[in-house]
Amino acid sequence: MQRLRRISYRIGAVAALIGVSALVAACGSSGSSGSSGSTTTASASRTAAATPAAAKGAAVGAASGSAGTFLTGAGGRALYLWKGDAKGKSSCSGACAQAWPPLTTASKPTASGSVKSSQLGTIKRSNGSKQVTYDGHPLYYFAGDPSSGSTNGQGSDEFGAKWWLVSPAGSPITSG
Repeated sequence: MQRLRRISYRIGAVAALIGVSALVAACGSSGSSGSSGSTTTASASRTAAATPAAAKGAAVGAASGSAGTFLTGAGGRALYLWKGDAKGKSSCSGACAQAWPPLTTASKPTASGSVKSSQLGTIKRSNGSKQVTYDGHPLYYFAGDPSSGSTNGQGSDEFGAKWWLVSPAGSPITSG
């Protein structure tokens, strides 16, 4: 039964990624040969709209699910790390950041529940925004997670490396 549920989640995640990929392809082809300023602004607007970011400091909490206890951001949405990132540096941009929007913040992120504030930090993204990190790992949402409790991105290998939920200890959760 649990295997069937995982397969169902992955099918839903694949369908969501196909939809996001089609949207990115449609939006990304409109201005690649002209001024990069308007293309960057449009891309930043799409990312900002897809990313639940706090006006003050992003709040990071924790929730429990079939994979264990994992970090959450705005609205209780699951947060992931990407094995394609170097610790302390994000390598996810463009189409990757559309499907996996980074958790950004305007100021110091805050911790709640079992999340350790000493593990929270920020890094500067290539577009100048501040991305929240936990134990040095840049944090991301998954566009295919429609609501709190959804973990459809768990174990995905989209963009060439695995995406894992993050435990309050700062390690990837590789089960579930």
